[in-house]
Amino acid sequence: MVKETGYYDILGVKPSANSDEIKRAYRKLALKYHPDKNPSEGERFKLISQAYEVLSDSKKRDLYDQGGEQALKEGGLSGGSFSSPMDIFDMFFGGGGRMNRERRGKNVVHQLSVNLEDFYNGATRKLALQKNVICDKCKGYGGKKGAVEKCPACKGRGMQVLVQQIGPGMVQQIQTVCSDCKGQGERINPKDRCTTCNGNKVVREKKILEIHIDKGMKDGQKIVIHGEGDQEPDLEPGDVIIVLDQKDHPMFQRRGHDLIMKMKIQLSEALCGFKRTIETLDDRVLVITSRQGEVVKHGDLKSIYNEGMPIYKNPLEKGSLIIQFLVAFPEHNWISKERLSLLEALLPPREEVMVTDDMDQVDLVEFDPRERSYRSHTEAYEEDEEGPRTGVQCQTS
Repeated sequence: MVKETGYYDILGVKPSANSDEIKRAYRKLALKYHPDKNPSEGERFKLISQAYEVLSDSKKRDLYDQGGEQALKEGGLSGGSFSSPMDIFDMFFGGGGRMNRERRGKNVVHQLSVNLEDFYNGATRKLALQKNVICDKCKGYGGKKGAVEKCPACKGRGMQVLVQQIGPGMVQQIQTVCSDCKGQGERINPKDRCTTCNGNKVVREKKILEIHIDKGMKDGQKIVIHGEGDQEPDLEPGDVIIVLDQKDHPMFQRRGHDLIMKMKIQLSEALCGFKRTIETLDDRVLVITSRQGEVVKHGDLKSIYNEGMPIYKNPLEKGSLIIQFLVAFPEHNWISKERLSLLEALLPPREEVMVTDDMDQVDLVEFDPRERSYRSHTEAYEEDEEGPRTGVQCQTS
């Protein structure tokens, strides 16, 4: 049991979630609520990053599970001690951290849905992205040369300090991005602005990228296309980071290098043998046959070597195809009583039970969980109304 579930709730996972489930949840939420995509969700993005920072670290997670946020504070992880949300995002998606962001433009992170067949066979996908490129007309100056001046409102710092009164004799200083220059520290007179980019120095441009998905790649894997991210003046362009997101498949589930599938067989096939076909992800047909005299039980697992997923960068080798057999039993009264005795003679003998007169004969009926729930609810209600049915009662006068 965990003391608090707040961080688990933020990521939308159960307290029993493993590290892969936590990573997957963070990846989807971080991409969805990143400030570049949702500028109004900055606080939520911060909470998502804090939750991931704690739950992805085994020591911090144990501390949080045992004592909640209070235990983190006592351990030196108070609200101000968390890492930057952007640094966590960059570390997760392959960015370069704060120092690298100061020298390079922003990375563009995009999630690409991929079906299992493309992971198996490899594929090339075209992706259309919108990105910032330096304006050709003004060469990234935003206007005429010399028209750029230091912002008088923030004196070129890009930030303003506002003083706010929060009570009698109490004031608070708040540092905010300068609204006049939008944090740039400089501005351009409206009459001198470039008409193409409106003084923004960059324009939006559509770019078609070819994404090569190699055999054996997996869910959550990143493909980095260097230098194709947003451009900014005096900065090296960032990268485009493609995060692969695997779609569910109707037949196969992937577990590492293995593929898992379920196969339903009849009782006659389970007892007397079967021959079945399986269509693979590369459109081949496999024929499987049970061994003579072999009985396949419900839930049994069998495997076929080298028919699983190709191994990344070594696609000639594959994992295993694992088949779980589900035995379908016949319906009630599927055979006449006369033929039933013939069938019984062919099957292993049943266990004989000695019945005596002091034993109670009872009936077997279908189990209904709703009836059990109703009885528990009724008993609890009666106990609340009438008091406990057993136990010591106090004497009253």
